[in-house]
Amino acid sequence: MSAKEQAAWIGRPVPRVEDDRLLRGNGRYVDDIDLPGAAEAAVLRSPHAHARIESVDVKAAREAPGVVAVWTGADVAHLPALLNREELRTPPRLAELLDPRVAITPMPLLAAEKVHYVGQPVALVLAENRYLAEDALELIEVRYSPLPVLVDPDRALTADAPLLHDDLPDNTAVAVATRVGDPDAAFAGAHTVISEEFHAHRYVASPIETRAVAARVDPYSDDLTVWSNTQTPHRVREAIAHTLGRDSETVRVIATDVGGGFGQKGILYVEELLIPYAAGQLDRPVVWREDRSENLTAASHAREQIHRIELAADADGKLLAVRDRITVNFGAYNMTGLVVPYNSLCHLLGPYRVPNVDIDVVGVLTNTAFATPYRGAGRPETVFAMERAMDRLAARLGLEPAELRARNLIGPDDMPYTTGLVDRSGNPQSYDSGDFPELLRRARAKVAVPAGERPEGKHIGVGYAMYIEATGLGPFETARIDIAPSGRVKLAIGAPSQGQGHRTSMAQIAADALGVPLDVIDVVGGDTDKTPFGVGTIASRALVNAGNATHRAGKLVREKALDAAARRLGVPVGELTLTDGVFTTKTADGPTLTLAELTGRAPLPGTPEPTDGRHGTELSETVHFRPPGFAVASGAHAAVVEVDEHTGELEILQYVVVHDAGVIVNPLIAEGQVTGGIAQGIGGALYEEMIYGPDGQPRTGTYMDYLVPTSSEIPDLDMDEIHSPSPMNDLGVKGLGEGGAIAPQAVLANAVEDALRPFGVVVRRGPLSPSRIRDLLRDTTPAVTG
Repeated sequence: MSAKEQAAWIGRPVPRVEDDRLLRGNGRYVDDIDLPGAAEAAVLRSPHAHARIESVDVKAAREAPGVVAVWTGADVAHLPALLNREELRTPPRLAELLDPRVAITPMPLLAAEKVHYVGQPVALVLAENRYLAEDALELIEVRYSPLPVLVDPDRALTADAPLLHDDLPDNTAVAVATRVGDPDAAFAGAHTVISEEFHAHRYVASPIETRAVAARVDPYSDDLTVWSNTQTPHRVREAIAHTLGRDSETVRVIATDVGGGFGQKGILYVEELLIPYAAGQLDRPVVWREDRSENLTAASHAREQIHRIELAADADGKLLAVRDRITVNFGAYNMTGLVVPYNSLCHLLGPYRVPNVDIDVVGVLTNTAFATPYRGAGRPETVFAMERAMDRLAARLGLEPAELRARNLIGPDDMPYTTGLVDRSGNPQSYDSGDFPELLRRARAKVAVPAGERPEGKHIGVGYAMYIEATGLGPFETARIDIAPSGRVKLAIGAPSQGQGHRTSMAQIAADALGVPLDVIDVVGGDTDKTPFGVGTIASRALVNAGNATHRAGKLVREKALDAAARRLGVPVGELTLTDGVFTTKTADGPTLTLAELTGRAPLPGTPEPTDGRHGTELSETVHFRPPGFAVASGAHAAVVEVDEHTGELEILQYVVVHDAGVIVNPLIAEGQVTGGIAQGIGGALYEEMIYGPDGQPRTGTYMDYLVPTSSEIPDLDMDEIHSPSPMNDLGVKGLGEGGAIAPQAVLANAVEDALRPFGVVVRRGPLSPSRIRDLLRDTTPAVTG
């Protein structure tokens, strides 16, 4: 469909242009990179959760067939330890206002003295293929001296707890607290106060494509090229350059097609530094691919939090204050600093008006795999606590849970609304736009409880949950547009696609901004040579940042093109339009010129070109978009479930979601993103849990034990949306990639508790497997009210 036949590309449900290639098996993942003569790597990982390394004997491994090299911690001790510097950075304003504590725990590329979790890399084997490398791993002999193990974060905070890191005074990874108003007085004078403890359990992003890295040094230029399925190629480039002592411009990182990241691939890992180092040392390409067991036990985990939360309300259910003591299990290393804890802190209030606030967050180091952001990044955990607390308060007051929420929602006329908290950038937290009452009204209207009596032992429950999400995290993102001599448009953005359909949605934005058809636009993302500056695809930021950078770059190139075409045609620029790639005059029978004709010809002889740098024959532009603040997305979820008291089986009869992500660029992609998020949220709510024994050994290291949902476990979704354009960017868009994953744990827990209300069940953690539901029924004394 041409641009002439459409009012705009933005807002159209255009099928994803990348899908034809992917469905035909023509994707290009790291595993598809053909590097002749490549050595393959395998990692020896610690079998102990906490131990001193007494000795490492690799002699037999080095002599094994096909082995190229074997490295231990001593062999790479001269290289800098791994630090996720950008993630650990505290914004100056936030540091000034709240004085948070952030412990720095550099991670050695290979452990030399101690191991801190099961799965920590101890040695690297490089061989002619992975099979020979794995065989050599078994020949390495490591003598360990076990140390006391900490798995429980509460225990790790006690005064007599053993230290994980000898250079730290205790096991605190981060600590930050904030207060608004006078919460102590509000609690003292409240009509009703509820106190609860809720646990968000640990689980794993588990992308369909595990982590992978390949590297090659060019023998002529000595430049290093790295292929990684990372979400942040520019940060990987900078880390590699720092580690190897290279100039950044000699390192190229390419994020190829990626089979899901969800935050797990948004941080730096030691393998991303070791493999490029090996390529340089061996003078040959090197490849490493993570297996599924490694992904489950040695890649980052997420979600584990404890909320000790209190709500104070008046007799009508109006919230007066909230107090929450949040404990976050960071695992063995502080990889991302305040990112998850502070997300939990500043999203706790959600869409509710709460005048008095007291929140204290502590991140704790334990002998478990390190934790990092996973789709939602601290928001599902805090929404679980707040929305569960709202249901407990409603039960205490004798109100319907939805009605209690309605009485406390911030209204559209209050926008922009300031909460009194400080956002992640250190500025006053502000909700830029939204209509929270309308979200809830639509969700309530859609809920349909089955009529009639249920079979014996089957109980129906209804649950609600609401959330807000600050999207569009800065500091910037880059877009570069070039018009080729053929008239094709080359768009390069700093944010790689992780399956979100960037090649379609970003092309739609560029097509509108330029005035060209969609099919002449080629989109490249995540190649550090195409866009030397960028941040990445994390924190629901790609559409807001890369999208607006694309929009502005397109407008500037369009302006240049109109100017050049006006000079070519000899008409005033104000008389020209550019539509569907064709310049036409506003008067009938005027001259026309195609974009390809304009770019494919040299300037007319003797025609002077402007020298102001903004206009000329080179039709290209680079824009770095810096968001002035967060674009706040929001949503309301509702669920109707049936619970069998005899078997503990849960069936989702209806799942309702009403979301607000501002202007929607592509409704098909938006629906897919929300659906995928909900599917992962249901997985965490009902199935997925990474379990550790008291010895720090993971007990769910394969898919035989770690359950993930399939399509048959995900119900049809009853979906609706409203549109509150964000005033924080030109397009009015908000991020939505994480929104679907934020509320499912809370909404399903609320629905299950409602179904089992006659038994007095209180749901304080998940996943709500049949066995856990049976445990709740067995351990609870029947009661009529909450």
